[in-house]
Amino acid sequence: MGAEQAGADERRESFLALYDGALPEVYGYLSARCGAAALAEELTAETFLAAVDAVRREPPTPVNVAWLIGVARHKLVDHWRAEERRDRRFQLLTTLRPPDEEPWEVELDALRVREVLGELSPQHRAVLSLRYLDDLPVAEVAELLGRTLHATEALLARARAAFRGSYGGSGADDE
Repeated sequence: MGAEQAGADERRESFLALYDGALPEVYGYLSARCGAAALAEELTAETFLAAVDAVRREPPTPVNVAWLIGVARHKLVDHWRAEERRDRRFQLLTTLRPPDEEPWEVELDALRVREVLGELSPQHRAVLSLRYLDDLPVAEVAELLGRTLHATEALLARARAAFRGSYGGSGADDE
């Protein structure tokens, strides 16, 4: 019994040390992608609750910062999926016309980007964040979103068009 308690205490201390070091990284990861402090806090809490469950299992799952970021990514995608389901009825108004290809601007103002992402639909926010902020290949984005590759490419094209429209739509329409 004493050895079991010592093992549990050691796991607890190890987890607390990981928590102290990883909390800013997990929160920063989520905050940069969702733009809302309350949502980032909620998803960070959910991520660490999943970590506590993993550590309590027998045998315990090895938990590190990379594992936590992966869980955070999945929590964020799950949030976007739920938000998308809630907003699906409003998505019928979305234009399905693919835009002309334009190079993605590299030097976008980070605050404006976060603001524009916050204005987009959940599915557009999800696909753009996973593709460009997380730098995932389209095939992996499709897998995370539960879509086909073709559907994800089409969604990405619409999301880029919506982003460009919102980002540049403050006065430079037609001349």
